[in-house]
Amino acid sequence: MGMATQRNTFITWDRETGKPFHNFITWQDLRGKEYVKDWNHSYTMKALNTGAKLLHTFTRSPRHLAASVLRFLSPQVTMRLKWLLNHNELLKDRLYQNQVLFGCIDTWLLWKLTAGRVHATDYSCASSTGLFDPFQMEWSSVVCKLLDIPMTIFPELKDTSGLFGKCDPQILGAAIPITGIVADQQGAMFGDCCYTVGDVKCTMGSGTFIDLNTGNQPHASIAGLYPLVGWKIGSELVFIAEGVSSDSGCVLEWAKSLSIFEEESKLADIAESVPDNGGVYFVAAFSGLQAPINDDTAVTTMIGMTPNTAKAHVVRAILESLAFRFKLLYETMLTETKLPISSVRVNGGVSNNRFVLQLMSDLTSQVIEKSKFTDMTNLGVAFLAGLGHGIWKCKEELFKLRGCDRVYTPQKKWNKYKNIFRTWERAVNRSKKWYSQQ
Repeated sequence: MGMATQRNTFITWDRETGKPFHNFITWQDLRGKEYVKDWNHSYTMKALNTGAKLLHTFTRSPRHLAASVLRFLSPQVTMRLKWLLNHNELLKDRLYQNQVLFGCIDTWLLWKLTAGRVHATDYSCASSTGLFDPFQMEWSSVVCKLLDIPMTIFPELKDTSGLFGKCDPQILGAAIPITGIVADQQGAMFGDCCYTVGDVKCTMGSGTFIDLNTGNQPHASIAGLYPLVGWKIGSELVFIAEGVSSDSGCVLEWAKSLSIFEEESKLADIAESVPDNGGVYFVAAFSGLQAPINDDTAVTTMIGMTPNTAKAHVVRAILESLAFRFKLLYETMLTETKLPISSVRVNGGVSNNRFVLQLMSDLTSQVIEKSKFTDMTNLGVAFLAGLGHGIWKCKEELFKLRGCDRVYTPQKKWNKYKNIFRTWERAVNRSKKWYSQQ
């Protein structure tokens, strides 16, 4: 059995009774939003950033470089957990008695499936919480001391592939071994066989998640890329640098709800029915603008409409914006990591749109491989669980199972799109800092 779960949705429960103190708090929950804002602008954080910057000047340590630009984020566990510890009285009482356990979805399921015998997680799930130090490969004592979070609540860290425990026979009728646990995006990367330094996985679902294999060293980013553990299997430790654009597939759902189009399968045809965007530019910022722009006060913008603007121009502008955001993240990864990108493998619902993928290839002069399976996370955790149980002996056996549906090659259209892309960047600048003015 293997488990791949949504990242950063968590729960706490009583060590003795196993009873939760609250419902799951999802990564979209905004109760910690004000904590994020206050802490990121606090003198404590400024002192931490300044001190780390000074230390990096002398040590050149990537860990100090990462700390010099450290910011808390709402989707991370950190501030939602801090908010919870301040507002749940029963939780606080049991915390003083050392009777509280913490876990994301994977840890909770593992605890329940093993009838409370195993309290653990894997490194990939832990690394995205904001409570983990990828440079030390352990729960972050610095963050926990800063926020007064006791480290006794955290689960044991285990390899991504290997025996976590066995399912209680009373639950499923047999003691099924649980041999793989992975976070969703890292699972998709493993399923897409991005095992070599420089391999890139791009999942285009409701949001776009671009992950670059950086080998056995975490990348310290100043542009907003996040260093995560891809997977740990025995002595093999793989890190990834992740860039996110939160609004992709959800933008298409929004446009469909406004009757801008009817069928998603027809989007490429609609975009190609006009020679260009007619001067229309779209910036998706329903959740702000992430790396490398990093502006959570940005506003969604559509600019350049005239009486001659047709729905096809709007559709084309929306699809172009998805490819433009990919280009920004792609170039950021190239510039920051200095790693040659060897391959880009794309999965997720939006990957079915040939217009978007071809434009991504043209803008980056990079070959784009569309994965055979839309949902690569499921395949990835199946690979990991199978490796952990001995069904496959090594990763090389997995390549033939992945499959490639289509390959997009650059058609040398960058000269045509150069000015269009620059104008879109002007539209991005117009959308920035909008909500900070209120």
